[in-house]
Parts: sequence; C-alpha cells; structure tokens
Amino acid sequence: MDADMVFKALADPGRRLLLDMLHERSGQTLGELCEGLDMRRQSVSQHLELLEAANLVSSIRDGRRKLHYLNPVPIHEIQRRWIWKFEEPRLAFLDAITQRAEEYAMTEAGKGAVPDYVYTTYIRATPERVWQALTDAELSGRFWGHAQISDWKIGSRVDHVRLDGTGIADASGRVIEVDPPRRLVFGFDDPARFDDPAFEPSVVTFEIESDRDIVKLTLTHTVLASLDELRAVGQGWPAVLANLKTLLETGEALPQEPWAFHAEERAAGMAKNG
Repeated sequence: MDADMVFKALADPGRRLLLDMLHERSGQTLGELCEGLDMRRQSVSQHLELLEAANLVSSIRDGRRKLHYLNPVPIHEIQRRWIWKFEEPRLAFLDAITQRAEEYAMTEAGKGAVPDYVYTTYIRATPERVWQALTDAELSGRFWGHAQISDWKIGSRVDHVRLDGTGIADASGRVIEVDPPRRLVFGFDDPARFDDPAFEPSVVTFEIESDRDIVKLTLTHTVLASLDELRAVGQGWPAVLANLKTLLETGEALPQEPWAFHAEERAAGMAKNG
C-alpha cells in the first residue's frame, strides 16, 4: 500500500463521496455513479482513476459495462497503522459522547439547556456532623457567610440570610427532600420570585455518603438559568465547601473568606473592561 496515494485520494470530498456510494452499493457503473453526483462525467471518471491508482476502488468488465467496487483493505491498513496505536477504544468512547451530546442538543429538551453543576469533596467528619453544618443556622453562617434558616420540613421555606443583622435573604426556596443524614434537597433562587407559581427556581442537592472516618459530600446545582449563572456557582460552591471542610476538620473556618478571591477578580475585570 502506498499510504501517500491513499491519503491524497481521501483528501478530496468528491472522492470520499464516491467511496460512500460504493460502500452503500458496490458494483456500480460510471453512469450510475454520475446520477448521484452533481459533477461532470469526465470529472467522476478522473476521480475513479485516482481511487483505482490508490487501490481504494477496483473494477471489472461485465460485457460492455465496467463495474466499480470498493476495496476496504487500504482503509483498514490506515486504521491499523494510524488509529489503533492511538488507543482506538478511548477515541471511540469520546466519539460516542460527542455524538450523544450532539443528538441531545438537537432535541427540544437540549435546546438552550444549561448543564448541571456537580462538585464533590471529602471531609473527615461524621455524616451527622455534616448534616448539622448544612441545616443549623449558626454553623452554616460560620462557613457560608449566610445562615440557612428553615424548620427543614418538606414544603417549608428556606432562606439564605445575611449575617449583618438586616434579616435580608439573598436566596430562598422550598424544602423538597429531607433524609437525614444522607440527602437534602431545596430550592435556591431569587426571594422575590418565591411566591410566583410560574417561576422554576434552581435546585440544590446535598448527598452525604460515609466510609469509616470520612464523608463524601456531593453538591449538585440544577435548573440553572444561564451559562453565566453556571460560571458563577462554579466559583462560589468550591469556596463554600472548602470553608465547610476546614471548619469541620479544624474547628475554625478559613482565616479569610474564600469567595473574596472571586470578588476581587470580578472587580479587577470590571475595572479593566470599564
């Protein structure tokens, strides 16, 4: 096999289309191939000559007809020489993921959809202690910068309240699921839209799993309104959960508010753009 000739033959989209046609139905004449192409007969004939020279197409005479057949051997050799050595299973897996994502994007559900945000951390603590930190107003205020206030009954209101004494909630929602000390789900969105039945708030889910002396805490934030909101929570949640982990493992939160890093970055970006 002359690899250079094969690659040269495959470089032209018209010749690749001819190979596709012969893959679908081998043994076609020049006239039959011309019927499926917006191309002059002479050009098709020249493309077939190049494909035969590269051994990608073979032809035989059947009376007055010349029938063309696909020869897959050179393509197989390219696959063996240039694809398999680059870990074909991984490439196939990535291709399958890409295809599924493209198919989903074409569905009504996928149009305009914002991906969920998922973050996992591991904490040296008990599930009960992690649950208490998430649901206790005083403890949540220490690592979150806001107090999570609720009676934690399904359907009850949850308010994410500032610690400055104003009582202002920066986020509110309803308790959706409570399974102590394993799973907690609640709405988390604009307090002004709390009573709006047409509004669908974002949803926060905490899942707590234990293994001997550590806890795996997984945070999932869904029903996000935009990619900007996804980017914002992607900065905020790691800072909050790092503070939670530090508090439970050392008894003290981080010496500086970790989310201040991103506040400074945003201020610097606004100054630069302004």
